[in-house]
Order: sequence, then structure tokens, then C-alpha cells
Amino acid sequence: MDFAKLMARVKAILITPKTEWPVIAAEPETVAGLYKNYIMILAAIPAVFGFIKGSVIGFSLFGITARTPMVSGIIGMLVTYGLTLVIVYVLALIIDALAPNFDGEKNQIQALKTSAYTYTASWIAGAATIVPWIGWLIVWAGAIYGIYLLYLGLPRTMRCPEDKSVLYTVVIVVIGFVLSIVLGIVVGAITAVGAATGAINLGNSSSSVTIDSDGALGKLAALGQQMEAQTKKMEAAQKSGDAQAQAEAATAMVGSLLGGGDQVEALAPDALKPFMPERLANFKRTSISVERNGAMGVQVSTGHASYQDADSNQIDLEITDMGGAKGIMALAGFANVESERQTETGYEKTYKQDGRLVSERWDNSSRNGEFSIVLGDRFAVKVSGYGNGLDMNMLKAALGSLDLAGLESLKNQGVKQG
Repeated sequence: MDFAKLMARVKAILITPKTEWPVIAAEPETVAGLYKNYIMILAAIPAVFGFIKGSVIGFSLFGITARTPMVSGIIGMLVTYGLTLVIVYVLALIIDALAPNFDGEKNQIQALKTSAYTYTASWIAGAATIVPWIGWLIVWAGAIYGIYLLYLGLPRTMRCPEDKSVLYTVVIVVIGFVLSIVLGIVVGAITAVGAATGAINLGNSSSSVTIDSDGALGKLAALGQQMEAQTKKMEAAQKSGDAQAQAEAATAMVGSLLGGGDQVEALAPDALKPFMPERLANFKRTSISVERNGAMGVQVSTGHASYQDADSNQIDLEITDMGGAKGIMALAGFANVESERQTETGYEKTYKQDGRLVSERWDNSSRNGEFSIVLGDRFAVKVSGYGNGLDMNMLKAALGSLDLAGLESLKNQGVKQG
């Protein structure tokens, strides 16, 4: 993938679409080429930043903040990304099928170009999801601008008359809207429960989000170079005509993209168990469970353990190895998030400490809270608890008693580069 060429195309289609669409229409392309060099990269933006917003920053409205648990967030991100890749192709098939009805010419490659480049504005605007308050306005602006891009593109790619492009655009927009609703329903069904059980607080708040754009772009450039091997495999599979090989190559490419350019095998349950000891400070373990799951070539391992002390105070420990999705947290690391919310009974804050993302929440009225930390852009460790004798210092002491350095040292275990 030529990263400089990718960025030049994004800039041109967004700033000078009238002159860029004829160039796009004239270019020789393939389905695999469009996906590997453009769609699979840009389609990841809204999924990644949606995960950062939902599981790292949290959603706020009228003083209420909710955060989706890490595992639910990762699953939602994967589903969003996977369905987006499918929807782009489905919309292209619809654009192609409807072309004769508007005196256009059927051409599947041109239809896929139309679909992909129309979505560009929405995908780029997806990064604004993490911006407080105005973020969703930017996302909507991107969607509206995408309609304009579609209107300009149809006469060039599908060769429909100018006077037919308005109705053609309206029909495609309506169908695209229906597909987006389907995407929202599926993803919402997966993450709604997690969001409902997330932290909720009331009160005044202050927050700031800055993005190290140079670092993020550098990471994406390195990612593009690391994905070259996967790209060649996908091309070879397409030439062979082997459907199974093509599916495996596509899955491997998705896994490589989410893994930051690497194929990552999450820690086996037995490797995660030692980091959930029988005791946390004065708390004795009462239950433990560890599992490893995979989807679309991406593995994630999760461990849960519950602890109780002599006064019936409860602490729950959750360790998540994001494994095949570790590249997402690496990109999230370039978003420097600082937020603090005060209530009459407690507080919530997120900050960076020694390069690690840290989040803490406490409520005095219900005597419950949580303290979490992200290690090596791969492992999320969280302790949460409740009880009349519990306080934040006890939660911090419980997490501090874990072998965090040992867990962080495993950040490269199971990683296969390229």
C-alpha cells in the first residue's frame, strides 16, 4: 500500500471532488485492489474511534456518563468493521444493478469505486466521535457531504445523465440509510447490555482530548508497510480462484489490520490464570474463570475473578488480553485523554500515568467504584468493588498487588510480525 497515495486521494476526493471523480473513473482497478489499498484502511476509522469513545472515554449526556466494558467494546468494534466492509460491497451491487434504470452503464468495478469513495467523508469524520459534544455534528456533516460526493460521482463512474443523477442519488441514499440502520441494530444489540452496566455518574465535569496526529499517521504508515505480505497473499488467492483461500486471506488481512500489522495469538487461559492470585491484599479469591475467543481472525482472552474479605467487602478483577485487537489500543494511545467529573458523592477521572491509560471512579453513597489501567497497549486490568468498608485506596492497593510488570512483559507474546 502506498500511504502517500492514499492520503493524496482522500484529500482530493474531499476538497476537489469535481475534478477527482473523472480521474477515479478512468483508473483501472480491481475489487481486491480497492479493498486492500483504500476501503479496509479507511473503514477502520469509525470502528476504532467508536471503540475509543465507548470503552475508553465514555458517553456523556446531561451530566450522565456511561462506559462500555472492554470486551463488549471490542466485539462491537469488530462487528462494526466487518459489517462495514460487507455493506460497502452490497451498496456497490445495488448501485450497479440500478444503473440501467437511470440510463447508466452497469460496471461492478465502477460501482465499487462509487460506493467506496462516497463513504470517504463519513469514514474520516468518524474520528471526530471522540470529540465532546460537537463530535456527532461532525459525523453527520461527513454523512451529508457523502451524499454530495455520490451525486457528483454517479455521472462519472456509472455514466448516467446529469438530469438523472439526482433521483439515482436519492434512491441510493435511502437504501444506504436502511443498511446503516441494520448495522446500528446489530452493533447496538451486542453492546447495549455492556453500556447499560457501565459506570454512571452525575455532576460537573471537565475534559480534554488531544490527538498526536504525527504519531498516529506514522503508525498508520508503518501499518501499511507491514500489511504488504497480507496483500500479496490476497492477490494470489484471487488469481487462483479458490474461494476458501480468498476468505482465509481476507480474514488474515483483517486480523493484521486490527493487530497493528501483526498476527496476534491472545494468551491461553493457563497463561492468564497466574495473574489472578488466590489473594489480593486482605481479600480471598472466591471464584475464577478464564476464556479465549476469536472472530474474524482476531483472538481476545478474558479472565474474571471475585474476592471477598472478612467484612464481606467484594472486589472483582477483570483482565483482558486484547490480543488480535492490540493495534487498536496502540492507535488509541495517540489520543491523550484527560477528563474529570465531580459529583456530590464521588468522582470519575481518566488520565495518563507513566505512559499508561488510567481510569478511576468512586461513589460514596453506594460505596462502590473501579480502578483500571492499560498495560503495553494490549492488556486492560480492572478492579471494581463494593462494601461498607471499601474505599478507593483499597482498590488501588488490590490492583497494585498484582504482577503488572510481569503481565506487561508479555505484550509481545504470540505476536507474529507481518
